[in-house]
Amino acid sequence: ECVSGCVCPDGLFDDGRGGCVEKKDCPCFHNNQWYSSGQKIKVDCNTCTCQKGFWSCTADVCYGTCTIYGSGHYITFDGKFYDFDGSCEYVATQDFCGDKNTSGSFSIITENVPCGTTGVTCSKAIKIFLGKTELKLEDKDYKEIQRDVGDDVRYGNRTVGLYLVIEASNGVMLIWDKKTTVFIKLTPDYKGKLCGLCGNFDDKSNNDFTTRSGVQETNVLTFGNSWKQSSMCPDVTQEIKPCEMKPHRESWAKKECSIIKSDVFKICHSKVDPNPFYEACVHDACSCDSGGDCECFCSAVAAYAQECTKAEACVFWRTPDICPIFCDYYN
Repeated sequence: ECVSGCVCPDGLFDDGRGGCVEKKDCPCFHNNQWYSSGQKIKVDCNTCTCQKGFWSCTADVCYGTCTIYGSGHYITFDGKFYDFDGSCEYVATQDFCGDKNTSGSFSIITENVPCGTTGVTCSKAIKIFLGKTELKLEDKDYKEIQRDVGDDVRYGNRTVGLYLVIEASNGVMLIWDKKTTVFIKLTPDYKGKLCGLCGNFDDKSNNDFTTRSGVQETNVLTFGNSWKQSSMCPDVTQEIKPCEMKPHRESWAKKECSIIKSDVFKICHSKVDPNPFYEACVHDACSCDSGGDCECFCSAVAAYAQECTKAEACVFWRTPDICPIFCDYYN
């Protein structure tokens, strides 16, 4: 039985866009977009080239990034997204792991304090231990403390736009927005050698909840509590839901945070899932009820914009009304 329709002549192939091409000109598909043969895209630190309908990618090993932002949101080196609200000092990441005889080269500690009356916490200060040097980032500034033990690890600091960047000779880089957002970037040499709230950087996210004693956990509270620096701090026993505690703020929070799911970020939706960032934004907008609510909202949207930029989807979302930045001042 005949079926009406269009087919390509022998030797030619459907290009997915209503045309017929030779095999060597077949396009490639990525993130809901078609790319012609020979076109290149960046995926993390690698370049992929479309060849005869398939992607051919370089195999460079990329920097790992752990993100801590807003009121207790973590994205591990392996991409696991979770929330943990503890009021204490916690190990964000370090290479002092497992074997007691091995010496590590660095440790990064985050100090969390309540930000609002609902009990959620934000990162207030960051301590970086690099050999015998301790750096403390707090109150939009940083200070250096020299200790008696440890190796000499050289480091430099510079200001880039809104961020303070600390870069050390041992492959550790920390980018801080001088508020509640921290990006920790590490060279591939540290793959599988890390522990802390940022996970172990082994390209598998299902084992990131490894406690201080080396046990794999499924409960985020047990995992998070194991990395506190002082036994004097109370354990976190329940997940805080600020919108349930402050229901009058919930509709405002959802309205403000809807920008993440709106057409403003449309170019990014297929590349980075907006849902966890939207949920985190609503959580933060409900919780920051003692001033600074705009800062909490802006940090939450900026975190999604940052992930979009990493995925090569540049979004210009700031306006004079929404989280403006006075560039002339920072220049």
